[in-house]
Amino acid sequence: MGKNKVIKVQNIDITISQINDSDYICLTDLAKGKEGEDHIRNWMRNRNTVEFIGLWEQMNNPNFKGVEFDTFKKQSGLNAFNMTPKKWVEGTNAIGVVSKSGRYGGTYAHKDIAFEFASWLSPLFKLYLIKEFQRLKEVETNEYNLEWDITRVLTKINYTEHTDAIKDVIIPESTFSADKQWLEYAEEADLLNVALFGYTASQWKQHNPTLALKNKNARDYASINELIVLSRLETMNSILIRQKYDRTVRFNYLKKVASEQLGKLKKIDLTKSIKRLNKSTYIDAKEEKNNKSI
Repeated sequence: MGKNKVIKVQNIDITISQINDSDYICLTDLAKGKEGEDHIRNWMRNRNTVEFIGLWEQMNNPNFKGVEFDTFKKQSGLNAFNMTPKKWVEGTNAIGVVSKSGRYGGTYAHKDIAFEFASWLSPLFKLYLIKEFQRLKEVETNEYNLEWDITRVLTKINYTEHTDAIKDVIIPESTFSADKQWLEYAEEADLLNVALFGYTASQWKQHNPTLALKNKNARDYASINELIVLSRLETMNSILIRQKYDRTVRFNYLKKVASEQLGKLKKIDLTKSIKRLNKSTYIDAKEEKNNKSI
């Protein structure tokens, strides 16, 4: 479970927690002043609620127990039927509703389910909740943009260190004529591109002609994690160049480092492995091919 954040909705503090990389909203907070946990149980015994949270689980939880769900659905609506978060989770192996203990303890639900609960409490309250939740997401996006921009600047700083090493060591021994020596810089840049991204600058441009016309490149649309690793690769390659290691040896080493570092960073913060499309839009790396970007 990740860090908790709090938003205020109609003077009520609502806790939002990151669970399995998704936003879960505290139902206990939503029900403050409205019978608390009893209100949650009353909502969960409602037939429409059982159907809704069951359908949500079927769409999002491959381990959801459908047979048990059908049993609960048949029983819902009867006077004797009773449902609690614990009974629902233990009976169906649900993931949309969870219980937490400690300072921020209570019953939490995935935002999709939490919005449904808020609507049951009060349509107006739901609208205010959505508004504040969206405001929180905008703030998080701005923080993400700032970190991306800072990381991009650091990468450009290390780029100078990288080009200096090329100028001092590779250029003096280059077989290219003076007017073609820029190719040495391009080849070293592509060595890093292929080691990190898996493609050259020209290959990226071929797959992104519209962006290429705007003088954009792969690094302008890299994730924060990729930029962090790129910065490290530039420093490493500068050192290896000055130590006069063969280009093939350097490439194999840097490719291995890139793979290991990206894996470690992804475990630390999955969000920062998301690709940047523009100032406010990001995309999971797996979805890139669907958008015809390498």
